[in-house]
Amino acid sequence: MSRNRLLVGLLVAIVAATVLSAFVYDEFAKLQSASAAPTPTTRIVVAAQSIPIGTRLESAMLKTIPWPASQPLVGVCTRVPDCANRALITPVAENEPILDSKLASPEAGAGLAATIPDGMRAISVAVNDVVGVAGFVTPGTMVDVLVTGTAAGSGDTHQANVTRTILENVRVLAAGQRIQQDRDGRPQTVPVITLLVSPQDAARLTMASTEGKIQLALRNAVDSSVANTTPVLQSALFTSGGGSAPITHTVAKKSATTPAPYLVEVINGNKRENKSFANTEANSNQ
Repeated sequence: MSRNRLLVGLLVAIVAATVLSAFVYDEFAKLQSASAAPTPTTRIVVAAQSIPIGTRLESAMLKTIPWPASQPLVGVCTRVPDCANRALITPVAENEPILDSKLASPEAGAGLAATIPDGMRAISVAVNDVVGVAGFVTPGTMVDVLVTGTAAGSGDTHQANVTRTILENVRVLAAGQRIQQDRDGRPQTVPVITLLVSPQDAARLTMASTEGKIQLALRNAVDSSVANTTPVLQSALFTSGGGSAPITHTVAKKSATTPAPYLVEVINGNKRENKSFANTEANSNQ
């Protein structure tokens, strides 16, 4: 009897294991078929190589790659002909997607002109190692512009030297004829810096560079704060803090004057002579 029970229990265990194995196999097969199903894709345009800013794109510089359709990129180009003959307004790296916002219009041309946004102007100023912050003012950096000149006082009767900040957070478009920043951030000694400014600021900068002496101040590219610095007068710069140098007044001591002596004419017979006597009365009154 016990032997029959053992056989029945063994048979039940075998049947249960078979059913469970079939269930696991069926679920695993379903999972495999689901993972093997192709993911819908679309094709997007990317750079086939690193391309600097201002370059007019050619078909050989671009390629298309598959991209998951479920994760679309807003503004990405999907056809190479849509990008060809258009200039880049920002540098792109190899395999970086080409967005329409990175491209100038087909009529904008190529080079520096294509990188200037609508309503803005590019203006160049002469610099040296000092004005150009030892060559570290390079394309893509941000600067403030300071000018030192002579300011007329009230009624133009008095003039004083003054330094003021006329432009803040201005982008450098080019250093010399280079519009691409050095990859290692090395300084570039150039005679001219080109800045991106508004038309009104272009007029102010022209006046400053013509009538005064300009200086560029390099700033952190992520620092967009406006300092609103006050003008610095030459007279205030050299007198503030310690005040003016003390003026020493020398008072001359009043010297004692010697009173005139008394003159007395003495007649001795036929002989005359003048004798002087000290004026003791005048000395006693001083």
